[in-house]
Amino acid sequence: MEQERRRLHNAVQELKGNIRVICRVRPLLEKERHNDMNHIQFLPSDEKVITLTKEQESRTGNNRKDVVKHNFSFDHVLQPVAKQEEVFEDISQLVQSALDGYNVCIFAYGQTGSGKTYTMEGPDELTCDTKGMIPRAVDQIFVTARRLETMGWLYKFTASFLEIYNETIRDLLVTKSQKAVVYDIKQCSNKSEQLYVTNLEYISVSTVEEVNKLITISKSNRSVAKTAMNDHSSRSHSVFQLHIEGSNAANGLVC
Repeated sequence: MEQERRRLHNAVQELKGNIRVICRVRPLLEKERHNDMNHIQFLPSDEKVITLTKEQESRTGNNRKDVVKHNFSFDHVLQPVAKQEEVFEDISQLVQSALDGYNVCIFAYGQTGSGKTYTMEGPDELTCDTKGMIPRAVDQIFVTARRLETMGWLYKFTASFLEIYNETIRDLLVTKSQKAVVYDIKQCSNKSEQLYVTNLEYISVSTVEEVNKLITISKSNRSVAKTAMNDHSSRSHSVFQLHIEGSNAANGLVC
C-alpha cells in the first residue's frame, strides 16, 4: 500500500514536470514608491503568463511612441500581493518526494534586491506568515516524518549550510573562520552521483528547533561577512542542504 502511494505520488509530480519555474514579482519597497508597476501586466484568466510593456520610438516617426509587449510563460506567476504561504503551496508536494527518497532542489534566482533571501528564508524576525521556503519545508518534513513513524518509518536528518563567494566555499555553521581549512566538492564514490564537500560541518538534527538554530547561526555569519564587502551579497550564493535517510524494517524499504 505504501509503495503504491509513493509510486502514484511521484508519478503525479513527474507529470507536473521535474523542472518547474515559478515567477514571483515582489512589491515595491518604500524607496521605490515614486515609481509604478504599469509596465507589468498580469492576466486574470492565466496565472502562467506575465506581460512586460515598453515604449519605443514609432517606426512611422512623427514623434510617436509605440507600446511593445513581451509575453513570458512560467509554470506559475505570483503577483506582488502573494504571501509566503501561496509560494510554498507550489512546492509543498516536493517535500513528500524528498521523504520518499527523491533528490529535490529548490532555489531562487534573480538580481540583487529581488527578494531571493526573503523568499527562501524570510525576514530576520520570523512570524507564521513571513516564514520562507526553507523553514516551511523543514516544518513539513518533520511533521510528515512523525506521521510516517506510525507506519514503521524511521528517519535520520543531517543538515549543512554553506556559502559560495567568488568560487570559494565557506562553511556558514562555523562561527570562526578557519583559513587553513580547504573545502572541495567531491563525488561520494565512483558508483554514486552524490556529492559532498570536504571538511564541511554536517550536523545531525532531530527537531525543527535544532534546524532553525542552525539557520540563525548561518544568517548571522552571512551578515557579518556582508558588512565587510559592499558587493558581497551580489556575488554570494548560500546553499542549505538537509540529507534524509529513511528506513522501514517491517517491509525492508530504505530511501
